[in-house]
Amino acid sequence: MTTINIGVDEIALGIESFGDDDAPLVLLAGAPTMLSWPDALCERLAAGGRRVVRYDLRDSGESTTADPEAPAYTLRDLAADAAALADALGGAPAHLAGIGVGGMVAQVAALDHPGAFSALTLAGTRAVAPGPPDDDLPDHDRATMSRLFAHPMPDWTDREAVAGFAAAGAEILGDDPVAARAIAARIWDRTPGTTSPVQLANQLGMVFSRLDCTPRWRERLPEIEIPTLVVHGRRDRFFPVGNGEALAREIPGARLLVLEEAATAIPDAAVDEVAEAILMLG
Repeated sequence: MTTINIGVDEIALGIESFGDDDAPLVLLAGAPTMLSWPDALCERLAAGGRRVVRYDLRDSGESTTADPEAPAYTLRDLAADAAALADALGGAPAHLAGIGVGGMVAQVAALDHPGAFSALTLAGTRAVAPGPPDDDLPDHDRATMSRLFAHPMPDWTDREAVAGFAAAGAEILGDDPVAARAIAARIWDRTPGTTSPVQLANQLGMVFSRLDCTPRWRERLPEIEIPTLVVHGRRDRFFPVGNGEALAREIPGARLLVLEEAATAIPDAAVDEVAEAILMLG
């Protein structure tokens, strides 16, 4: 892992590369950290002849951390980061993929910087910013959210407590708690500080809810002209599958891949299917 200065607001982004530097670039925007994208998927894409670069959003991982409680940037700045990173890596136009809130970044990046990207993959995300969704989109499952919010926050200075918190949350969401525990421990190890705001930004992405995400972009989705893949777990209780179905309807020619046994995360069992779909897109 390393960092690269993208020349936007003096920002450095933490990146990790897989595969041949001369191969077509697949740029993976995390949610918020790069570890949102499974190692196995990155390795499978690299084996398929792609250069894969996953990266941390601002205020997470090895990227520039300023003040997660009062971020001085917007969703559109994060979108500009993606375009600048593709250019800095010499791989533009790149295949941009975003998962969760990274998928929101990817949508706006494709709309605001169409020349920077050759293809788009959106995983486990939706077409509206954090907060109440549009009336026609399913909101978070209420019973699931009640269970999540009833779970007390951990001591963020305690690695094992944080890992246990993540495992419990994954079980509530329908994801693999063992995998979630391991990933949370890795995130804790690479987080630049153990204060609550920094850990929340890394483990839960709470900084994103504080961003200025205006203006809306859903109505612009028909402007996306690059090949698009929408991946969504059938059992996703955080962003129910109707959100992915709406994205696939509203982006011209988009393909919808529903992972029947998946929830919010991409499970190891689905890696080959997802990788093949991404490689077919270009």
